[in-house]
Amino acid sequence: MKTLIIGSGGREHALAWRLAGESHEVHVAPGSDGIADDAQCHPGIDVNDNASIVRLASDLSADLAVIGPEAPLVAGLGDDLRAADIATFGPSAHAAELEGSKAIAKSFMARANIPTAHHETVRDLATAHAAVDRFVERFGVPPVVKADGLAAGKGVVVAETAAEARDALQRLMADGAHGGAGRTCVLEQRLSGKEVSLFVITDGTNARTMLPAADHKRIGDGDKGPNTGGMGAYAPAPVFDDSVAAKAQERIVRPTLEGLRAEGRPYVGVLFIGLMIDAAGDPHVIEYNCRFGDPEIQPLLFGAGDPVGEHLLAAARGELTDGMLAGQPALTVVLASAGYPASSHKGDVITGLDVAGRDPDVHVFHAGTRRDDAGRWLTHGGRVLGVCARGQTLADAHPKAYAAADAIRFDGKQMRRDIGARAVI
Repeated sequence: MKTLIIGSGGREHALAWRLAGESHEVHVAPGSDGIADDAQCHPGIDVNDNASIVRLASDLSADLAVIGPEAPLVAGLGDDLRAADIATFGPSAHAAELEGSKAIAKSFMARANIPTAHHETVRDLATAHAAVDRFVERFGVPPVVKADGLAAGKGVVVAETAAEARDALQRLMADGAHGGAGRTCVLEQRLSGKEVSLFVITDGTNARTMLPAADHKRIGDGDKGPNTGGMGAYAPAPVFDDSVAAKAQERIVRPTLEGLRAEGRPYVGVLFIGLMIDAAGDPHVIEYNCRFGDPEIQPLLFGAGDPVGEHLLAAARGELTDGMLAGQPALTVVLASAGYPASSHKGDVITGLDVAGRDPDVHVFHAGTRRDDAGRWLTHGGRVLGVCARGQTLADAHPKAYAAADAIRFDGKQMRRDIGARAVI
């Protein structure tokens, strides 16, 4: 199978590595220096240029296009590829609204009777500040503040005080911290429990669920500091037992897919469902995303036991069968550059990659790197590398990942020391 993957980060590297390992011909646009070790890259392509991507897919006679990032999906790249008769793994723009607008997603959840947190959508600061007071009065704690639009995973503030919630609203709505994405905000009831990342591969009707994963969003150990795009992830998440899985399928996965079909926007691709599992074992939806999460997809693909490419193609063709994607436990530790997430430092020399990759149960995925003319690896983004390890248990994978992560060095390296700690105790 000839596959074209759209994107350039750690998620796309994991996809390219996995599909190449299944003996598929893999192209990535634009790709990166790190991805080029596993696939043919097309660096001249802009992920936001739908016409160029469609032209490339047609010129390659691609059997399958897999769209990695969310912005092209929201902008209708999936529609344009399908209009050119290219089998595409990725939802339509209409279906991708579930990630493109948190307000739209919340409205859909209400119509489909999906269990989720109480929320209010606010479009000006005065209304937002009054809503903060209502949340504190009703729930005893301030709301979670979320930018309505796309903010690269950084548009969420879990406020500890009402003043912190108001400060977040000021930055998002008035100061334009994430451009137009935060002009409208969604305020949500703060749920308690354990978070799970559930990835559902679907052709709009049938679905294959991947192992339940969990990620670590905040920059510091103990979930301290600002949100990031993700500092590490592991799978499976122990809290997602058979009872929780059955509830999630019956109350969330099935009614979500049925609701989207009923509204004339069947979902084709991978649907990420961010869940909060409460003390009673009941799942609630925190958010939907319309693509594979990064870094969660790294341990999921590194540990996957079943062929992945055939399921992506079956979903794109409407030929998927229900089931699970089996796999072994795996864990990824993200190495970030100095200043992340507020900024990123580029050009720092990376060493130790050869040492980190010696263990066959360890693989390093490139997210923000480049090679210089001398062949040295340099930092080239906020999240630089994903150091992934697998084992018979998470307790087996954990020390392997950290041994490899410690072998890699660059100035200003940031990493959490508690990735997966809750699952291996």
